[in-house]
Amino acid sequence: MARLKEKYLALRPEIQEALGIKNVMEIPALEKIIISVGAGFAMKDNKLIQNIEDTITTIAGQKASVIVAKKSVAGFKVREGMPVGVRVTLRGENMYNFLDRLVSIALPRVKDFRGVPRNGFDGRGNYNFGLQEQLIFPEVSYDSIMQIHGMNITVVTAADSDKAGMVLLEKLGMPFTKGSN
Repeated sequence: MARLKEKYLALRPEIQEALGIKNVMEIPALEKIIISVGAGFAMKDNKLIQNIEDTITTIAGQKASVIVAKKSVAGFKVREGMPVGVRVTLRGENMYNFLDRLVSIALPRVKDFRGVPRNGFDGRGNYNFGLQEQLIFPEVSYDSIMQIHGMNITVVTAADSDKAGMVLLEKLGMPFTKGSN
């Protein structure tokens, strides 16, 4: 069992008390984590798209998929079927392992890191934030990447409010910025 999942199971009573929940089935939990990279800058370079896909696969520990454009947009010089991004959805053990590595290893490696912003919640308890580069993950080799790119990480929870989602993520060790919000 993943280290973070064991921590979550041990923290469930504490989360229940903090949120004032009576029914144990209402305690928020993690559902999935989505890692996505918008790669519009690389849509004409198949090697670069493949490199981004390989990098995200290495980071996630699960095969990433290339996202293609559904419609042509002349203003952006995009044709239907062109690759425009890379995405992977993590659930179960992979999700807990990735979040554990993100919180305990990768985020502390960010230069001048003061925490992730508190305003990334969407109103339903889900949290979004972006990373500027993929090099903060120790499994990514500097020599193997063709271009530095960022990524968006979405943490989907079973929480029904932003407050419940924040309590869950704080208890799991997500380093939010200090202060109110």
